[in-house]
Amino acid sequence: PLLVLAFSVCFVVCNLLAFVFQMVEKGTSLLKKLEMNVSEAEKRTGKNSVNMQETYTVYLIETRSAHTDLNTPVPDMLWRRYSEFELLRTYLLVTYPFIIIPPLPEKRAEFVWHKLSADNLDPDFVERRRVGLENFLLRVASHPLLSNDKIFFLFLTDEKGWRDAVLETGFQDKVDSRLKSLSASFRVKNPDKRFTALKQYSDELNTAISQLLRIRARVADRLYGVYKVHGNYGRVFSEWSAIEKEMGDGLQSAGHHMDTYAASIDDILEEEEHYADQLKEYLFYTEAVRSVCRKHELIQYELEMAAQDLTYKKQQREELATGTVRVFSLKGMTSKLFGQESQEQREQKLMALEQDIKEGEELLKEKNQECHEFVQSAWKDIERFKEQKDRDLREALISYAIMQISMCKKGIQVWSNAKECFSKM
Repeated sequence: PLLVLAFSVCFVVCNLLAFVFQMVEKGTSLLKKLEMNVSEAEKRTGKNSVNMQETYTVYLIETRSAHTDLNTPVPDMLWRRYSEFELLRTYLLVTYPFIIIPPLPEKRAEFVWHKLSADNLDPDFVERRRVGLENFLLRVASHPLLSNDKIFFLFLTDEKGWRDAVLETGFQDKVDSRLKSLSASFRVKNPDKRFTALKQYSDELNTAISQLLRIRARVADRLYGVYKVHGNYGRVFSEWSAIEKEMGDGLQSAGHHMDTYAASIDDILEEEEHYADQLKEYLFYTEAVRSVCRKHELIQYELEMAAQDLTYKKQQREELATGTVRVFSLKGMTSKLFGQESQEQREQKLMALEQDIKEGEELLKEKNQECHEFVQSAWKDIERFKEQKDRDLREALISYAIMQISMCKKGIQVWSNAKECFSKM
């Protein structure tokens, strides 16, 4: 039985890998092959890496074939923690530095108003995060390049073996340190104006969306209070109706309408949170854009350093060949104090320099090619992102305006109903 089981597992794994390679070869979006969603969240308790008890949330990912005739051993469902989503995104950032990687939903609630919990285990927050995680998966799965990544596919289909597979890629060794990137941004001499402008735009967009979310949170606070205060109308009309005979029914009905109006704000603000989360996604997208810009600065800086080093070595070769020193240097001082080098020493140094220059020219060529390919790939994805951003933000703002209009119409309807009640008294 163990042999049969081992054979079965091997067969399943082989088929799974064959399917992955088939998808990569075809270059098709994963969404054309699989339907996916994050269907629910579940709170669990267990021990963490330091053997301490902790409470955490896991999310159920469901996948199914988009074509009924596709016979693949894809599991129907598996559970993932938020930290696993973080690991996946970090892998994508390192592996595809020229792509604007979709952001994850916030780890802890930001821009909250007073009735909204900032607790990351709060059911409403967990539900919004569930929606955000599903959106992240759909963004990646619809991307023309990211969707065909084998590690991403394993994230969706292999609950146990995925972590080992992603760590085996060695992506963690390629992570650029923040200090290195910061140094490059200050020391690069000839930055690409397009990336400089994009970085500035990203900063300004971040500021604009942050301010918008803060204003919205303040408005939500005040709106909640205004609506709930209308409940006092309902209480007063109800109490008043008890002492009236002819006016009693009208006052009682008007009071019910006021109570309905006061209670409606909960659903309204819950719907508003959906639009706030759409804005937050693009708030977090700005950091993804800056990440691409920082990577370009680092590549540009390495290119400039390679060119500078090659220029210096060529200058050394010329000085050795002619026996002249153009600028003040330790070498020039040493020559004056201890005399000139012998012909044999100079020839040995020249040979070593020739080899260094040859290697430097190869390195410069590689860095030029790397920079050219990065700019080409990055700008293609930036153009794709711009179209997506304009479309999504336009639709979100229009939908938000429609929701506000609908809310105002409901308010008018409530007062129109109250007016009818008063007219019948």
